[in-house]
Amino acid sequence: MYRPLVFLPGLICDQRLWRDVIDGLSDTIAPMVADLRLDDTIKAMAARTLSAAPDKFALAGLSMGGYVALEIMRQAPERVTHLALLDTSARADTPERQDTRRKGIAMVGQGKFIGVSRGLLGNLIAPHHLGTPLAGEVQAMSERVGQDVYIRQQNAILSRIDSLPSLPAIAVPTLVGVGALDKMAPLDLAKEMASAIPHAELSVFPDAGHLPPMENPAPVIAAFKTLLAR
Repeated sequence: MYRPLVFLPGLICDQRLWRDVIDGLSDTIAPMVADLRLDDTIKAMAARTLSAAPDKFALAGLSMGGYVALEIMRQAPERVTHLALLDTSARADTPERQDTRRKGIAMVGQGKFIGVSRGLLGNLIAPHHLGTPLAGEVQAMSERVGQDVYIRQQNAILSRIDSLPSLPAIAVPTLVGVGALDKMAPLDLAKEMASAIPHAELSVFPDAGHLPPMENPAPVIAAFKTLLAR
């Protein structure tokens, strides 16, 4: 029997983020990649995902997708059987991080979206992936998603709530995963979540920054198989 698994992309990411993981799990899952491009709040993204998802499903979110996953766990925890939180944080943004997001939005408003997305590459992927075809795929993905979605998603992220208080209520098998070289959501944030969620296991993915499903999918696939077997 194929297990329904809903995938939540990160900021300016699309289905390509999860392609290799979906392929690696193709003999065990019925995948659905949620559309997080249409709403400007995390709550609305979660509600739209729930309206399209099966009655019961496993759930995986990366970065912004992790914020949406945590909101789904508040809105409809009874529908989720397993949870994977990758390269994300339960914390609300610091004032400094909020300023960085607002500057990014302002740059897009000045017609500099390509510059913003290229400038993000050094934080999104590990240094040894810069200048490779993978970097080109990440860049192309962000350009497909586009500047209007970038603005909506950044505004959604800016208005999100602090999810730390809700972590102890998560009662399903949980994977907390992080790229070993992630600069945007580093290991200490993953450890914080894993220690607060009762049934969580922590996985660190080598040779990857903020986008392990694209940078080094094999250990991500292995971690998902372990999770879904729990």
